[in-house]
Amino acid sequence: MKAVPNNLINASSPYLLQHAYNPVEWYEWGEEALLKAKQENKLILVSIGYSACHWCHVMERESFELQEVAEVMNKHFVCIKVDREERPDIDQIYMTAVQLMTGSGGWPLNCICLPDQRPIYGGTYFKKDDWINILINVADLWENEPEKAEQYAERLTDGIRSAEKVIPNIQTQPYNAEDLKDIVIPWKGTFDLSDGGYNRAPKFPLPNNWQFLLRYGHLMNNQVIQGAVLTTLEKMALGGIYDQLGGGFARYSVDAQWHVPHFEKMLYDNAQLVSLYTEAYQYSGNVIFKEVAEETMQWLERDMTSAEGLFYSALDADSEGIEGKYYVWDLQEFEQILGEDAALMADYFTVSTAGNWEEEETNILLRRKTATAFADLKGIPLEELHLKISRAKEKLLEVRDKRIKPGLDDKCLTAWNAMMIKALAESSSVFGNESYYLSAKKAAAFILSDLTTAKGGLFRNYKNGKASITAFLDDYAFFIAALIALYEVDFDETWLSEAKKLTEYVLTNFRDLDSPMLFYTAANGEKLIARKHEIMDNVIPSANSVMTQNLKHLGLLFDEIRFLDKAEAMLAAVFPQIKTYGSAYSNWAIQLLNEVCGINEIALTGDSALKMRKELSKSYIPNKIILAGTNSSLPLLKDKQSIETKIYICRNKSCQLPVTTVEEALKLIN
Repeated sequence: MKAVPNNLINASSPYLLQHAYNPVEWYEWGEEALLKAKQENKLILVSIGYSACHWCHVMERESFELQEVAEVMNKHFVCIKVDREERPDIDQIYMTAVQLMTGSGGWPLNCICLPDQRPIYGGTYFKKDDWINILINVADLWENEPEKAEQYAERLTDGIRSAEKVIPNIQTQPYNAEDLKDIVIPWKGTFDLSDGGYNRAPKFPLPNNWQFLLRYGHLMNNQVIQGAVLTTLEKMALGGIYDQLGGGFARYSVDAQWHVPHFEKMLYDNAQLVSLYTEAYQYSGNVIFKEVAEETMQWLERDMTSAEGLFYSALDADSEGIEGKYYVWDLQEFEQILGEDAALMADYFTVSTAGNWEEEETNILLRRKTATAFADLKGIPLEELHLKISRAKEKLLEVRDKRIKPGLDDKCLTAWNAMMIKALAESSSVFGNESYYLSAKKAAAFILSDLTTAKGGLFRNYKNGKASITAFLDDYAFFIAALIALYEVDFDETWLSEAKKLTEYVLTNFRDLDSPMLFYTAANGEKLIARKHEIMDNVIPSANSVMTQNLKHLGLLFDEIRFLDKAEAMLAAVFPQIKTYGSAYSNWAIQLLNEVCGINEIALTGDSALKMRKELSKSYIPNKIILAGTNSSLPLLKDKQSIETKIYICRNKSCQLPVTTVEEALKLIN
């Protein structure tokens, strides 16, 4: 008998579509489901996950696909499935609820709510029998003691509304280097100085943490910190967390050596890691950093780019229902493919009969040494080794491409696309590769033409020619940052005027009258049980910290005091928290670093401005904004027009006399 689809069959989210043939009568979050709960006085069961979430798939197999479980769910609850990547606003609320109830959170996230959406019970993954028992017990409570459930919902909702509340704070003293040391000294104690990352497992890349620490190490001349960052990036590049054949990073490593990944690849991780590795190459000249950034962008172009030029969200960890099956090798197959080079390449990629992934008795491709160190060890010319590696990768990729691929989450999200646009723009400058810039420009132009609302806002999502969800603060924040990055490549002021318009939209629609912070949801958006701020930096920097940097940047470019004052107030409000947990405030710490060290405003004039920008890109100046153009309306460029190329270095509202070479400009900066 053919399975009958539930209400998810018309969803845009690949994650929701995965559940479209469950016997559970799932609904999407929306008026139909919420009205049904109220009319029937039924509890709401909100189940939240995402397409690349391994344990979400496990819970589906063990519970949601079973008729006996579905009967209990359908009888007592209005069941709503949510893709956390499409609806992070809903996820934030119920994640906070579960954290308040249990002290921890994660996905799958399952929350039981009253008919008015207020939560009363929740958790993450549940085994089948436990799940059934919980459902029956909570349903009994609602039927027999509804006043108890009401009281608990009231207390919990108050907790959700007051969690992460940030109050205004006036910074009376200038920030200084000691403030930065207070953040970094306790943080340093968590580093794994031999294998990189933090001294724990699992290990997440957390690119924004290392971006701050790279900049701090450079600007404060701290060699211990510099060493910790470079070790981390090299160890990740050599490890199994990095796809040694196809490029791109997995979401995290389950062990402390970066060897065994949790195999899903997320766009947001890889966008940030391209930016980080590009910056680390610019700083160190280490060729492995350039290779990693470029191979990751090749993977993006090959597997993750839509016809419109936007970028897909994720690749699943599983293929054929087995985690990592697409990526791993046994020695016999490896030898058959590579022939006479097999022994050398097996040594290079640590492939053995026993396998380096003991749990599965198979091999994840990873390296113990860089190509240079391996060539020295084997007494092979480096050029010859590179040729052998290149040939081996080509042959292995050809075979791998014929395997059943991991599931693709082909929705496009504005925030994640914006991170990738920014990464491509930055790398186009550093690596002198125009194709990266053209990819960035195409994606940004599509968002501006097809993902904008009639009222001047943005949409969050795009799939199959359709955008259906209005944008959240992170979509605006990251896209504004991407537009600024594009301007710094081509000096087309259209990007800046769009960035400024979107910033004005944010300040109007996301403001909180009781706090300097911006709400995550717009005032003209859907009304949920709470409007949250997003303050702490996680695997993705928080929307408020990114917006603070945008306001500072645009405030300097447009000489817009309102923007500068707002950025100052936002940083001041969060400043007392930063030193309590540096890792969770790393993007705020970048803003603080800029305040302490100052921002170099580099204005280029004359016919050779683009050539000068290319030359400047060879030097690592993390605390800078760069601008150029003739007949410009930007205050920093007014009265500085000339045919002769000149470079002006300005800081803290004062400019040095112009110079005519990059070498002279770098002396003024340093």
